Amino acid sequence: MADSTQDPHQIIADAISFIEKERELYGDFSIEASKKSSGAEQSATNKNDATSNSNDNVVTEPSLQQSSNNANASSSKGLDPQEGLFNKDESNDVYYHIDKCNSLEELEALCQKADVLRTDLKETQLVFGVGNPNADLMIIGEAPGAEEDKQGEPFVGKAGQLLNNILDAINFKREDVYIANILKHRPPNNRNPKPEERERSLPFLLRQIDLIDPKLILAVGKVAAQTLLDKNLSLTKMRGQFHDFRGKYQLLATYHPAALLRHPKWKRPTWEDVQLLRKRYNELGGQP
Repeated sequence: MADSTQDPHQIIADAISFIEKERELYGDFSIEASKKSSGAEQSATNKNDATSNSNDNVVTEPSLQQSSNNANASSSKGLDPQEGLFNKDESNDVYYHIDKCNSLEELEALCQKADVLRTDLKETQLVFGVGNPNADLMIIGEAPGAEEDKQGEPFVGKAGQLLNNILDAINFKREDVYIANILKHRPPNNRNPKPEERERSLPFLLRQIDLIDPKLILAVGKVAAQTLLDKNLSLTKMRGQFHDFRGKYQLLATYHPAALLRHPKWKRPTWEDVQLLRKRYNELGGQP
């Protein structure tokens, strides 16, 4: 066995010298090339193979990197359409048409096709608003309930009947005022509207208010008052006084009729609020 520590070039030189001596003794002969490499060559081959394998491993990384790049590219390709969809989301385009509505009828038609107004409760119908389109008093609640969703009109059912009685007590008829809600669709289980639902719906309501252009707004319930005033205060702290609303309206907050059905003790402060409302309405020269 060849000494693996010898110089491979010396081994080859020794082999050539050995062959030449053999040729001198035995004459010319041919040597079939051995398919088996010498130890040194094998070692060199192994080294080269190792290097090659090592390089192969190095090659694998670009392959993996390529895969990673491909994945990223695929990911990027996956994100782009999503981003594009977001940018091209037609449901958001509806907001650009709000200010173009010059009548309640146009705004209601826009609301009919505005999926952004829907809650996570399926198969609800639009509850846009009802009443005198030229009213000087607008009443705004938080969201339609089951009966409102069924009839497509805000404040019907027991809470609506109580609201009618309250209005009658201060010499208003239901048809004298305009009634709407923050949300145009019913939330499930009569839960409070979510902040994102209120945010999505508010631009439509603000346009609705501007089209009616009332002298006074009565926000019934904490959710309606907090949303319109953009204040996270209790109803107790918001009621009993008029608030400036967008620099052109006066807003008074009071209890929701549904809350009065559950908590009769709140009827007295509500009565005080609506008397204050009627007084200011007369002072401003409000007309039915």
